[in-house]
Amino acid sequence: MPVTKNLFRFAVPAFAVVLLASACSSGASGTKTDSAPAAAGTTVVRVGSLSNGAATEADITVAQQDALRAELPAAIRSGGTLKVAVGALPAGFPPLAYVGSDQKTLTGSEPDLARLVAAVLGLKPSFDNATWDNMFVGIDSGKDAVGFANITDTEQRKQKYDFASYREDNLGFETLKSSTWSFTGDYHALAGKTVAVSSGTNQEKILLEWQNKLRTEGKDINIKYYPDSNAVLLALTSGKIDIYLGPNPGVAYQVTQTSKSPNPTRIAGEYSGAGETLQGLIGATTKKDSGLAKPIADAVNYLIQNGDYGRWLAAWNLNTEAVKTSQVNPPGLPASNS
Repeated sequence: MPVTKNLFRFAVPAFAVVLLASACSSGASGTKTDSAPAAAGTTVVRVGSLSNGAATEADITVAQQDALRAELPAAIRSGGTLKVAVGALPAGFPPLAYVGSDQKTLTGSEPDLARLVAAVLGLKPSFDNATWDNMFVGIDSGKDAVGFANITDTEQRKQKYDFASYREDNLGFETLKSSTWSFTGDYHALAGKTVAVSSGTNQEKILLEWQNKLRTEGKDINIKYYPDSNAVLLALTSGKIDIYLGPNPGVAYQVTQTSKSPNPTRIAGEYSGAGETLQGLIGATTKKDSGLAKPIADAVNYLIQNGDYGRWLAAWNLNTEAVKTSQVNPPGLPASNS
């Protein structure tokens, strides 16, 4: 791991701006709206706003760091805006990124971290909520500068993108609470099961690799795709699928939401998003060689050092996925499995 720089808080700023999540929203249509401008001083970022019970609201005061702002590409620094892509359409993936309880505001742990990073860098965050595939199109075209959307660092993706890691990537297997099935790391346990997974995701690639291995042994996995988490949950509770494989935070949230329903679910096992030999990592995703990954990583490290990162994780109940440091392009899911 690279040595993290010592970063210091600068002089007390002239004034504070309260950055409400509702001022930084993106509706279900995917239209882009901007947040309030970051002051040349401190910004109060309200995390967990309108979370519909997924988070505990907290106000985090962030001081702009001029030394880190100076690392930004000149065009972004002079433009004053951090254009953030979030692939949360059509229905979002709580608690990571979704439309809040007011039915219009983009909330979730991912956009909240983007707001914190933008505040450190003295930028105004602007969100472009798109489908998962179109999120990458936005980054590729330069429409958006960075993706904050639970994007797994993989060696294949690093051919086109740079990453600044900020959270562990763990996958969860969700089943009905009444099911006795469990996953302990051996893909053979999936033989003969019907499993739902989201298309174009890292977990799909892992599942397809397991399917290929099973097929060489004369076995198989029946893989199903659904448009959103609500459809997945309906399929699971109605018995159309046996298992859902998805990001562990989302699975944990769904388990909480179903706990008092007629068909509660449970986490039946976990797996690293980078395979059995490497801890998967989630990273802010930028166009390769754009020069933005390093200042974002340094901003995350500043938040880690002063405790704001821990407060963000705690607000969203994601403490178990903390990283000790943000790294630029750390080892990711091997290309042979991605």
